[in-house]
Amino acid sequence: MASNESAVLFDQPGPKGRKTIRIVNWIAGIIFAVVLVLILMRLHNPPDGENQLSWELWKPALDAEAWTDFYLPGLWATIRASVLAVIGAVVFGLLFGIGRLLPNVIIRAVSGAIVEFARAVPVLLLMIFFWRWFAFAGLPSPAYWAVVLALVIYNGSVVAELVRSGVGNLPNGQREASLALGLTRTQSLIQIEVPQAIYAMLPAAVTQLVVVLKDTALGSIIMYTDLLQESRRLGSMYFNILQTLVVAAVVYFIVCWLLSRLAEWLPSRMQQHTAAPAEPEPVAPIAIMDPSNVNQIAVAKEGVPLGGAQRLYHVHHRGTNASIHRWRETRYVQGYDETHPESQIEFDENGKPIKDNPLEDLMKEEAKKKEAEHHQGKGQSKTDRES
Repeated sequence: MASNESAVLFDQPGPKGRKTIRIVNWIAGIIFAVVLVLILMRLHNPPDGENQLSWELWKPALDAEAWTDFYLPGLWATIRASVLAVIGAVVFGLLFGIGRLLPNVIIRAVSGAIVEFARAVPVLLLMIFFWRWFAFAGLPSPAYWAVVLALVIYNGSVVAELVRSGVGNLPNGQREASLALGLTRTQSLIQIEVPQAIYAMLPAAVTQLVVVLKDTALGSIIMYTDLLQESRRLGSMYFNILQTLVVAAVVYFIVCWLLSRLAEWLPSRMQQHTAAPAEPEPVAPIAIMDPSNVNQIAVAKEGVPLGGAQRLYHVHHRGTNASIHRWRETRYVQGYDETHPESQIEFDENGKPIKDNPLEDLMKEEAKKKEAEHHQGKGQSKTDRES
């Protein structure tokens, strides 16, 4: 699957290309290892300072007290702000994303102006502005609410664009069909198009969770006690700021990695619920006697039975690209009609009829009558000539 996706983006490299890529990877790996060794040597023996790889500096950053008093409370503050910001961003994005798609010109213009303004202003500037505003207003926890509101406005504008792009990527037939059913453009947008767009944008929205989680670290500038702020406080107590920041970075990496795996798992899970059934549905023939329609080929090869006698019953065929084998049985699966005698035939595993075909018996009787009438007519004409 991965090779097919990469082939869409660029041509697969040949033997020489793969050899070149392998050599470049080895060279890059060696350079990275050399740089890592140089960094560790520099930390082990800094020109004017203490050995940063010493266990005395790492122990306060890894003991149980550091986790219970600093890391875990800071992580909880980060997750709490992220969850509330995500919920608010989804509501903000749906509200203004739908507003940018409504037929009303005024609502569409106001929604567009708000979304574009929210996307253009930096998140940190919004945090500082709301922090100062809430502090002067005397609201409790001004730093927390400033972080949440700034993240809601910025990430909500991103969600609004996801909604707008999701609706824009839907087939035009969705809106045309809803309008043909008598719905207005607004009803079609809210009841038909937006629910499909939300379902399609879920993976991208989950990926946006990573951005929200990382942006909460900006709250440490306005004294919000998140994971980054708590790790800095711990480092200030034991003068091991490098070690505590490394631990915080590892915690951030693990949480963001889990969210990234969720974003990768969600599309496959959604595809299991929306994938088409394994058995293909019947398809109408493209044209009469189309070469791709093997059922029609089989009907043509069958010919006219009993030396040119016309069929008494018309057999319905909807057409399918199924296998030509057992076509006599499968053609009635496509269009079964109990009024056709040939529809009542039962077939075995090899596609052969189990009992006699009543249509053929009827056709044989008709042929015998015609043959008798033919012979009787010949006899009468002979008698007339003799007389």
